[in-house]
Amino acid sequence: MELGNAPVQQIHAPLFEQMEVSVFVKREDLNHPFASGNKYHKLKYNLQEAKKQGHDTLLTFGGAYSNHIYAVAGIGKAEGFKTIGVIRGEEHLPLNHTLQSATEFGMHLHYMDRSTYRLKNTEKVKQTLQNKFNDFYLIPEGGTNGLAIKGTSEMLKEESNYDYYACPVGTGGTVAGIIHGLNGQGKVLGFSALKGNFLIEEVTNLLTQVNGQHLKNWSIKTDYHFGGYAKTNFELMDFMKAFEEAYDFLLEPVYTAKMFYGLFDRIEKGAFQKGTSILAIHTGGLQGRAGFGLAH
Repeated sequence: MELGNAPVQQIHAPLFEQMEVSVFVKREDLNHPFASGNKYHKLKYNLQEAKKQGHDTLLTFGGAYSNHIYAVAGIGKAEGFKTIGVIRGEEHLPLNHTLQSATEFGMHLHYMDRSTYRLKNTEKVKQTLQNKFNDFYLIPEGGTNGLAIKGTSEMLKEESNYDYYACPVGTGGTVAGIIHGLNGQGKVLGFSALKGNFLIEEVTNLLTQVNGQHLKNWSIKTDYHFGGYAKTNFELMDFMKAFEEAYDFLLEPVYTAKMFYGLFDRIEKGAFQKGTSILAIHTGGLQGRAGFGLAH
């Protein structure tokens, strides 16, 4: 499956001129019709491994608005796999846009109560799923594993000449891949979409899996989650609206809007030296806008 072009474009603002920094955006949201942004990169080597092992079914996990569920359903269909999505919580009808699209791609939805879902990585739950669905290739929630990092480490192979790289962080797979791929060049800033500091440990663990534990040119900013995963407020939504009007491309409130808000805030607070160049990675996921009643 071919990946489309993800161009780099410079964005301008009086703030950037005032602070003498240059900001560029890697438009990964343009790279694929239904697995845009980081999703294709995360899934690429997992799909190759599933084929190599002779599996014809992919099983993965996610919430009701998961970009990952949507991407696995779409890519799975395109690559000839059956797909099963294990969804956190109860079924709600009518289905939201994400889950409706997933079923249209042919995904079978299996709902799991929240207490069991929290135990999804245990052998007991995996065995229960194995008994129910027989043979499948398991892709973890969010798609993050060693093979995903191998894929995301290729995201910036042609863009290694910036001082800083900004990236939204959910499960840590994309930012870990970027850190690994850059191999010490520049500094990587991850902006957490979730509450809590556990992601720092998570990214450290992921880097260890790919022998990247020696890389220290990164940090995770945890002040811009706006209350936690998929939580927003008027300030974030107003920022997103103004950003979209200024630059004529869309963001979504779960990941990319929080990253850009955090980046603008850090520029305003003088966190970057004069002359600094920053590349922000737009990780796609625009189908998630529908869950907030926004056009996409």
